[in-house]
Amino acid sequence: MPAEPDDRSTRWRETDPLEWLVACEQIRQLASRYAIAMGVHDADALAALFVPDVRVGRERSGHEALSADFSRQLAPLGRTILHVTNHAIDVVDADHATGIVGTRAELELGDEWVVQMIQYDDIYERRDADWLFVRRTHRLWYGAPQGRSPLGLPPANWPQSAVGMGDLPRPE
Repeated sequence: MPAEPDDRSTRWRETDPLEWLVACEQIRQLASRYAIAMGVHDADALAALFVPDVRVGRERSGHEALSADFSRQLAPLGRTILHVTNHAIDVVDADHATGIVGTRAELELGDEWVVQMIQYDDIYERRDADWLFVRRTHRLWYGAPQGRSPLGLPPANWPQSAVGMGDLPRPE
């Protein structure tokens, strides 16, 4: 994901600034709806935020397969709270965009309350006037029990473990 808008994004914003603003707001709402659906463990609502032909692993596709995968992921979780933070959006044209979304998650895992810092690398597409996720890649900065410093934790190896250091680089 580029940190700076590419030339296509800049050109489209300059060509049609109102449509660009509308696209950005609809995409922000998409990320917020994802957080809300995670909080209530609604796998069907989560799947509906993706394009109908979404790829789920190598062998499966579609909302039904994605809903089943979300159900599997949500099963071990108790209370789940996602706080959407930074959201950088590059609208390429009227139907395509990419984004990076910072998120703080608070998760009930058995008798532990875990805090995660997540970055989602997103690809969006507009279909039938609605912006949807084509792909959402979950990248973990860290996950640590509430009140515990993540420094010195072993790798989380996400998604195997929600606790530990993630794959995102630490500042040097």
